[in-house]
Parts: sequence; structure tokens; C-alpha cells
Amino acid sequence: MRIGVLGTGNMADALATHWVRAGHDVAIGGRDLHKAERLATRLGGRAKPASLRAAAGFGQVVLAALPFGAGVNVAKELRVVLDGKVLIDCSNPVGPGFRLLTQGGPSAAQQLAAAAPGTHVVKAFNLCHQDVWRMLPPIFDGRPLAVPVCGDDDTALALVHQLVRHAGCEPVTGGGLERAELLEATAALFIGLWVGEGADVQAIAPPLAYATGPRHEEPEDAEESFQEFLETK
Repeated sequence: MRIGVLGTGNMADALATHWVRAGHDVAIGGRDLHKAERLATRLGGRAKPASLRAAAGFGQVVLAALPFGAGVNVAKELRVVLDGKVLIDCSNPVGPGFRLLTQGGPSAAQQLAAAAPGTHVVKAFNLCHQDVWRMLPPIFDGRPLAVPVCGDDDTALALVHQLVRHAGCEPVTGGGLERAELLEATAALFIGLWVGEGADVQAIAPPLAYATGPRHEEPEDAEESFQEFLETK
């Protein structure tokens, strides 16, 4: 697969490392070509440096490894080149006090889609620190890290699911792009708990078998039980 990476920072480095090792052709795009060259050289394999425009044109899939806000500006600038491409958004619109900067408006992923309306935007890789993505692979308690993925195009989702697996993780279908705001809000919550409270976020959710209560039920009964749970709230 041909992958274009927009950005030369930590997320670009961490994710592109996995994809180069998996044998993909990767173009590292940056406004500063020297930084792109340094990263491509460090990655080795089939990585090569490029301008932002050249990387966007090269990739069947393009990773926007850019800060919130900057990604929208770059997507607008490159919207013609990005037309028809799969565009992965891994940004987190989190500000001071772990506040969600998009509150009351479109998600960061939806803003990216609006900036480049011909693209198939997919939200993924936003819930973990870059050093987690550097793990080879990210496995905890014997289980690969699960990566929620949100998007509207089935072909785009299939390609991103493949790239999730090539990072040593397991993709989880998160719904359409309108649900990207939930992923971004989850990131804001988790970051606040991790950094502000030192909380073990992994301990928040019970195992799947107990999601509707500690009973062994048929699937229909479990769904009914969960509906009853919602109605009591």
C-alpha cells in the first residue's frame, strides 16, 4: 500500500515505523524538507521524504499527523490533491484544563472532512500517547491494544483496519464519522484522568461478559437487560 504522511512529529514517526516494517511504501511529507529527510532516513525501508503536496499525492491512504487546527489548514490547501483519498485523522482537540476545544461544534475529524470534501476521512489512533504506538507491538495483559475506528466509507474503513493490524493492534468498529466526536471526548476524559488524577483508565470498564451485569444470558436477554439499565438512568 502507498501511504502518505503529513507531518514529521512524534505520531508520524511512531505510526510510520510500523507501516514501513510491514512493507508499505511511505512518503513522509513536511514543510521542512530537512525534517522529512531525517525521519525518512531513520525509518529506512521504503520510506522517502517529500513535500506535503507530494506526500498527499503519493498515498492511497494519507495520515494527517498534524495538531488540531493545522490539519484543517493543510487539508484546505491540498484538497484537490487529496480528492478521493482515505484521510486518517489522529488529532485530539484538547486544550488547557483538558477541555474539548470542539465543544458545541463539529469534531476535528468532521472539520477535516469539510476542509477536503472529496476525501474519505477516518478517525483512528487518537486515544494513546505516541510512546504507546512505538511499542512493538502494543500488547497489555496478553491482549493487543484495541483501536476504535470511525468512518463512513466501507473501503476506507477496510484499509484503515488493515493498517491498525499492521501496527500490532486490533481494530474496533466505532460507527460513522459522526461518532468521531465521542472518540475525541473520550481522549479528553482519559488524558484528564491520566495526567490530572493519575487514574488507571483501563480499570474503568468491566469485561464484556459483565457489561450488562454479572449474569449469563442469551443475547436477546442481554440486550433487554441493557435497555432496562438505560431506562433506570
